[in-house]
Amino acid sequence: MSVLDEIIDGVRVDLAEREAHTTLDDLKEAALRAPEALDPMPAFRSGGVSVIAEVKRSSPSRGPLASIADPAELAGQYQSGGAATISVLTEGRRFGGSLEDLKAVRAAVDIPVLRKDFIVTSYQLWEARAAGADLALLIVAALGQQELESLIERAGSIGLTALVEVHDEEEVERAVAAGAQLVGVNARNLKTLEVDRETFQRLAPRIPEEVVRVAESGVRGPHDVFEYAKQGADVVLVGETLVKGSDPRAAVADLVAAGSHPALKQRY
Repeated sequence: MSVLDEIIDGVRVDLAEREAHTTLDDLKEAALRAPEALDPMPAFRSGGVSVIAEVKRSSPSRGPLASIADPAELAGQYQSGGAATISVLTEGRRFGGSLEDLKAVRAAVDIPVLRKDFIVTSYQLWEARAAGADLALLIVAALGQQELESLIERAGSIGLTALVEVHDEEEVERAVAAGAQLVGVNARNLKTLEVDRETFQRLAPRIPEEVVRVAESGVRGPHDVFEYAKQGADVVLVGETLVKGSDPRAAVADLVAAGSHPALKQRY
């Protein structure tokens, strides 16, 4: 059994517990009361490289990263540094996150918020919207093609922008065929947890120009943002580097500056 399979098994157990306490109808009512979802795509398509800054306590590959007693305060620093979107890990077993973290972040910032989790049912999309999320992560490797297409469609119908994550050539084809408009290339193999920094460069040319490309994992600093930008990234998602640093606001500002370097203007 792969690491991804193990994580999803745990997600399904936790999901069943939440479903036993909160009905889908209750979630839908809560989602209707939530503020209208924010659209991240104009910022992602505005030129330069946008930064998605992540609230992330731990990971299966690195273990504990940061305690993050106040996710809202951290998200506020990210926004002050120029982040276009805040990503919040909500998976609890391996990443130490929760929907409460997402709600706290949503209340603290006025930019789009991404629910980053292992979403396998539409119930989780309604959870995301009810908690105030504007985007939701869908991992191609975790879903069959019919499930992927259905969840992308459902996300759009309730106001969520789907960030569709891929890891190889076949998954890129599946994401594009499913109608994804925002594709994240994760350099970390979720089955082995190894990082291959060549993954984005290899897969980016296979993603249509009209689709927004997100480089995930492997961003250690401004130099990596600059390199990803040259390879065709419109957005970078950064977590570990930011939560382990001493000045999140300045770190995000440095990444944003790298993504708007004059040498990159010829791409746009």
